[in-house]
Amino acid sequence: YLLSKRVRDHGFKGVLSGEGSDEILGGYPHFRQDRVMYSAGSDEATIQKNINEIIERNKVVGRFMLPGEDRPALDSVRQTLGFVPTWLRTAAARASWLGPLLAPEFRERFADRDVYRQFLNRMDVAGQLKAREPVNQSLYLWSKAMLPDVLLNMLGDRTEMPHSIEGRTPCLDHDLVERVNSMPVHMKLQGITEKYVLREAARPYLTDTVCKRQKHPCVSPPALGGRFLQFLQDTLRTPSFASVPFFDAKAMTTLLDRLPQISEDEARFRTSWSSLYGLSAHVLHTRYAQ
Repeated sequence: YLLSKRVRDHGFKGVLSGEGSDEILGGYPHFRQDRVMYSAGSDEATIQKNINEIIERNKVVGRFMLPGEDRPALDSVRQTLGFVPTWLRTAAARASWLGPLLAPEFRERFADRDVYRQFLNRMDVAGQLKAREPVNQSLYLWSKAMLPDVLLNMLGDRTEMPHSIEGRTPCLDHDLVERVNSMPVHMKLQGITEKYVLREAARPYLTDTVCKRQKHPCVSPPALGGRFLQFLQDTLRTPSFASVPFFDAKAMTTLLDRLPQISEDEARFRTSWSSLYGLSAHVLHTRYAQ
């Protein structure tokens, strides 16, 4: 949002965006993990070694590749696809963090709903997923869910258009997408190197430092200090938050009481992530609920 404002302040009305390149070329770390885990002939030791190397190269990506076994909630995914894409496993893990903070009656109302089955029922599994390599299946599902609903929407139009900035996405040109989709997986992900064919195509024009650089997502730090922490505490302890029908106000207060003492990085990330969901729900409910 601020970047779009700055662009407009300098007199520009349109920008080129790289959105879509990660979706067609396996740019996100969870696609690399899928490549490592589901490549034919890989033994457990090699798989773990490669996963550790992915995380070691870029510590931030560990937040997008949560460890742990597949959860029972993902049984329908495993039964349908024969495997569970890493990004769906991460989504299930984060949902489990949020679960204890939800209002009991809200949890009970939706306890029997298989959201992953509902998601797959919207897809042409037989026509688009069967017999394709796991990485391509994962890319397809991500592109049908996160790309339109989050990246192109929230990070695209909803941040650009308030400043009358028009974003163009050349990586989503249909001819380019169709050509890349026909490429074998090893051209997209070579070992644990993502966007391999793009890196090779750009090599004559870029330095080795740029060509070999790992993807570094732009993520805000945990909201566990300073003025924002005070804002979080003040907001989520109010009677108005107790009126939000999705959350258990007492459970959230318990979490807030623990915030200053939490020191372990992953625990701090989980706690910050969960409390920010509560804050977002509160803002939406108090401003827009009818």
